[in-house]
Amino acid sequence: MLAAGLMIFAAIAGASFFMLRPTTLRIAVGPSGSEDQQLIQALAQSFAREGSPVRLSLITTAGPVESIALLGAAKADLAVARADEEMPEGTGSIAILRKNVVVLWSPSGLPRRGSKKEPKSKIKVIDDLAGHRVGVVGRTKVNATLLRVILAESGVNPDKVTIAQFNADQIAGMVRDPTVDAFMTVGPLDSKITSDAVISTTRLRGEPTFLPIDVSETIARRHPLYESEEIPGGSFGASPTRPDDAIETIGVNHLIVAPKSLSENVVGAFTRQLFAVRPSLARELPIAAKIEKPNTDKDAALPAHPGAAAYIDGNERTFMETYSDYIWGAILPLSVLGSGSAAVRHYIKRDERRTSTLHREKLLSAISVVRKIDSIEQLDTLQCEADDFLRETLDCFDDGAIEAGDLAAYSLVLEQFHHAVVDRRTAISEAAASVPRMRAG
Repeated sequence: MLAAGLMIFAAIAGASFFMLRPTTLRIAVGPSGSEDQQLIQALAQSFAREGSPVRLSLITTAGPVESIALLGAAKADLAVARADEEMPEGTGSIAILRKNVVVLWSPSGLPRRGSKKEPKSKIKVIDDLAGHRVGVVGRTKVNATLLRVILAESGVNPDKVTIAQFNADQIAGMVRDPTVDAFMTVGPLDSKITSDAVISTTRLRGEPTFLPIDVSETIARRHPLYESEEIPGGSFGASPTRPDDAIETIGVNHLIVAPKSLSENVVGAFTRQLFAVRPSLARELPIAAKIEKPNTDKDAALPAHPGAAAYIDGNERTFMETYSDYIWGAILPLSVLGSGSAAVRHYIKRDERRTSTLHREKLLSAISVVRKIDSIEQLDTLQCEADDFLRETLDCFDDGAIEAGDLAAYSLVLEQFHHAVVDRRTAISEAAASVPRMRAG
């Protein structure tokens, strides 16, 4: 039983260690030095500093495309990517890191020398882009695909617009290229990339004209991964105001995603930690303030991971709800083991119980025998036998062969036996003392 108890204790301790130890999730994010990587790095440090049950291990990638590829190949548990990336089947969103918006603009051109007349851009609306070349910042295909969707929904044949893609470090060259007639970026409203591109356009090509996407609501309705957004006036400069008024545009979420095969409990714990540290993290890294909860509707274009949805909707399962089946599964065999060991012990000790019962019956019989004994020597002999019976009965009790109730019954019989012996000793002694007195008389 001691060995069984130690084994059970070791099993419980091992299970507790396994369940309570921190879970480390591999998260793919890139490129190196980007705001995404800085945010996830700060998040990982915050989790480690606070001793959170979920920790992060960063995998630096060339960008969202590679991050998603690692997720699909099960080489990463989480990935940072845009909602319109081609996701592996069964991918769910955990959190919105930020909202990206499309910014489209065209240069007006620099004024001619000696002329006071401000030039105006030939491209004022999206319809004017037909037959022109658009420079898109970012070489991933999702930006080009998004532009084609905007053109098609705006009634412009995408094949009549030439798309040239540039890296973020090629903005100056893109703006200087005279063959590029308009520009497009996709990022947060306060994106440094967009701001630098607009400033460079103003300096090298003249004041920018921002192109509204008037069909943004239609696009959001037909393409659920996109959302209708608005760029407030003055988002890219206050003097002069750029743009001079609010304009409609398209937004797309930048997310932390995970396969639905990843444990709901782990994802729920990660989501809970993420939103718990967001306020303190935002003081160190302002972009953390943009983190939002994803859409938990089941018919969403990219549904929330069940673990994240359970946390957000307040439907997380408690410890007992999660592990009750395992707990009862462990208790039932232990109960069966206990009952079985008791039955085995009861069977093994059957001879000792029989002996104890026999001793009790002998004592009962001895009580009537004592009343007929005429010598002290015979009483002493019976007393010695009773002492032996008592010793063997106590040994049976110590071995667990008899219960406390059996011992109490034996004690009652033994007490009656002792009373009988004492009474008989007194009677014999008195009888022996009366014989000399009779002779003397």
